[in-house]
Amino acid sequence: MPVDQHDRERQADLARQVQSALAEQGVSGLATTWVDNSGVTRVKAVPLSRLESAAAWGIGASPVFDAFLPDDSIVSGRHAGGPVGDLRLHPDLTRVTALAEQPGWAWAPAVRRQQDGIVHPQDQRSLAQAAVARLADAGYEARMAFEIEWALSTTKPDFTPAASGPAYGYTRLIEWSDYLRDLLIALDRQGVSVDQIHPEYGSAQYEISVAAEDPVAAADTFVLVRETIRALTMRYGLHASFSPKVVADGVGNGGHVHVSLWRGGVNTFSAGAGPYGINDEAEAFTAGVLARLPALLAIGAPSPASYLRLIPSHWAGPFQVWGLENREAALRLITGSPGNADAANLEIKAFDLAANPYLVLAGLIRTGLAGIASSAKLPKPVNVDPASVAAAEHAQHGIVGLPSTLQAATDAFEADDVLMSAFGKALAETIIDLRRAEVARFADATPEDIVAAARWKY
Repeated sequence: MPVDQHDRERQADLARQVQSALAEQGVSGLATTWVDNSGVTRVKAVPLSRLESAAAWGIGASPVFDAFLPDDSIVSGRHAGGPVGDLRLHPDLTRVTALAEQPGWAWAPAVRRQQDGIVHPQDQRSLAQAAVARLADAGYEARMAFEIEWALSTTKPDFTPAASGPAYGYTRLIEWSDYLRDLLIALDRQGVSVDQIHPEYGSAQYEISVAAEDPVAAADTFVLVRETIRALTMRYGLHASFSPKVVADGVGNGGHVHVSLWRGGVNTFSAGAGPYGINDEAEAFTAGVLARLPALLAIGAPSPASYLRLIPSHWAGPFQVWGLENREAALRLITGSPGNADAANLEIKAFDLAANPYLVLAGLIRTGLAGIASSAKLPKPVNVDPASVAAAEHAQHGIVGLPSTLQAATDAFEADDVLMSAFGKALAETIIDLRRAEVARFADATPEDIVAAARWKY
């Protein structure tokens, strides 16, 4: 629906309240962000004195960003990529946050609207909001959280590990304890609830996990946390890589997503009497995601570098299987400890941080709902490393490999009626155009070329 005069006046009133509060915190400017179809966070900023106007009328931005690749080249596609047109970025004033690592700045995610106030057909955050609304119409709510992994380097463009301690080793925490402490302080000041922070497996790699929340809020938090890490890292004179692959022979950075499905205040992932502890609705939701996981990879693993990460026995989930607490399964059912029903959830392990989080949550919700609508059933869980099973025995164990290339994932996305319909013609076909352009761009590239091109883009 278009924005009417009453809406503009209401937004202007709220903006004046927010502006006053921000001024008391010494804020001078507001950074308003959206994440493009290639997974890059883009921004337009205004001085604080322009917040009221930005809230009521938006901030001008070209629709051409829908057609940007990660290297900022523009794909002239079927629905995007030309010089004509203008959009308005409307900051979500309920999510405005003063930034602890960028003194004098505040941040807010944006909804992109056309000049007449109607939501832009390729606005990814609105797509996510629509998916959450559809979930509510079906009588459910979801809670989600994104894990963020990153690697620290002392140099750029080459990667030189900034830490030498062992994987998960306390030595590596000691090496950058001040840095990690400052990250916790910054996120706390920004209202982000952190569950865990620790060294990871990769060279100079760390991971942070935050509390689950409403799906759109979780995607917003993902953007806020990643940019906070980036700003803090720069203050320390370092460089943070969030790429699916930082070095060609490394393990890469995952972007695992955790989701639980709730009805009437009950977590359906802990409400079953069967052997898996989930009820029929949670099973159907999970089965819906599992069945369409090849197509979802075009959203959750959208870079050629993603498929250098999706290799067996690296806890990346390259097989289209699910399992109970199985870190090699693409879908890991986390049961939680007895008596802690809130902890049970589904972890999607095949995704990475090149993904647009709003597209990810929209895709997961829509495919999960499709599973519920068809009363889908899960196959038997795979509770071993699928790579340890002889290839000749894969079929009898229900082991199927996920797409090993971005081209194959894109083809699966294009053939998926649920996702193509849910995303809408303009957005879905633009995503396809972009993915195929990336495939063509790296057609003759070596793994080292792909890694180097992606290392600092996300």
